[in-house]
Amino acid sequence: MTSLMAILIGCLYAASIYMMLRRSMVKLLIGLILLSNAANLLIFTVAGLERGVPPLIAEGAQTITGTSADPLAQALILTAIVIAFGVLAFAVVLLHRAYEVIKTDDMNEMKGTD
Repeated sequence: MTSLMAILIGCLYAASIYMMLRRSMVKLLIGLILLSNAANLLIFTVAGLERGVPPLIAEGAQTITGTSADPLAQALILTAIVIAFGVLAFAVVLLHRAYEVIKTDDMNEMKGTD
């Protein structure tokens, strides 16, 4: 399962870099979305893909018995999703405003305008 996830993450990183190197701003945004999803999957894979019980310590016990899910990776991913959504919303508004003013989403044509 881990090798399949590694291949998927590599494909997502490759697709995101390819999309970010395109001239269109919309493709740049799609590349940013793919990049953030690939980073989230990478963190999940590195943390270990184990199905287990919630990480709660039973009453009277000192440690968790058996396998449990890692809460740190889940907290990091949740924070990353919220931040990525905020950045994406800002970028969409910025792209919309730039398109209203310049009437193009091609970055080469945007370079010559003031």
